[in-house]
Amino acid sequence: MRADARVVAESDGLGGTRLPVLRGESPLLLRRTGPRTGGGVTVHLVGGAAGPLRGDELRLEIEVGPGAWLEFRSVAASLALPGRSFLPASRLTVVATVAAGGTLRYLPEPLIAAAGCDHVAVTRVDVEEGGALLWRDDLVCGRHGEQSGDVRADTTVRYAGTTVYRHELSVGPAAPGWSGAAVLGGGRAVGTVVAAGPGTDPASAVPGPDAAAMPLAAGGLLLSAVGQDIRQVSAVLDPYCASHPTAQLRTLTPA
Repeated sequence: MRADARVVAESDGLGGTRLPVLRGESPLLLRRTGPRTGGGVTVHLVGGAAGPLRGDELRLEIEVGPGAWLEFRSVAASLALPGRSFLPASRLTVVATVAAGGTLRYLPEPLIAAAGCDHVAVTRVDVEEGGALLWRDDLVCGRHGEQSGDVRADTTVRYAGTTVYRHELSVGPAAPGWSGAAVLGGGRAVGTVVAAGPGTDPASAVPGPDAAAMPLAAGGLLLSAVGQDIRQVSAVLDPYCASHPTAQLRTLTPA
C-alpha cells in the first residue's frame, strides 16, 4: 500500500491559524480536532487501515508557516505488523518544516513493534530560526508477552540551517545487542523529546532514574526515557510536554 498525507498550517491574519491543506489517504487520515478558539489548531492522525505492514510505503508532510501554531497528535498507537515475508520492510517517512514565528508540537501515540514486523521510520524536521518545536517519538518493543519486531528509526532535526539532533535506533532480532546496556538496558519502551527554539530551557527538564536530559550542542534539549512499559516512559515525558512553553503559545500566536 502507498499513501500520502499532508497538512499545512498558516496564520489567518487575525491571530489564529487556518489549514489551507489537510488531506490524507488510508491509513493516513487527518482530522482537525479540538476547540476552534485561541491562536492554534490541533490535528489528529486517524488510522484508516491496519498496519503499517511489510510493503507499505507511507509519507506524511507537515508544514507550519509564520505565525501559525499546530499540534499534531494521533488517536491511537501505531502497530507495525509482519505482513508477507517476501515483501520489503514497511516505511514511514515524516517530513516537517516550521517557518520563523511558527510553532509545531508533534505528539503522536507510540509505535508498537509487533513480533515479526520489519519497519523503517525516517524523520526529517527543518525549523527556521525563530520557529518553535516540540517533537516526541515513543517506541514499544513488542505487544504484551511477545518479542519485539524489527524497527529502524532514523531522525534528523535541523534548526536555523544547523543539524541539532541526529539519531538512529534499531531494535528487534536483526539488531544484535539492542536490549543490552549500551542501548535499552533491558527496557521494553523508549521515548524521546526534542525541543528547540524560543522558550526551550535546557535546565527545565527534571529526569528520573531511567531518563536523561541533555542540552544539544547547537541549541535545544533532548529528553529521553527508557522503561519496562510505556507508562514509565510517559511518567517522565508527559509532564514536560504539557508544561513546555510551546503549549502556551497557542493563545499568544501573533496576527
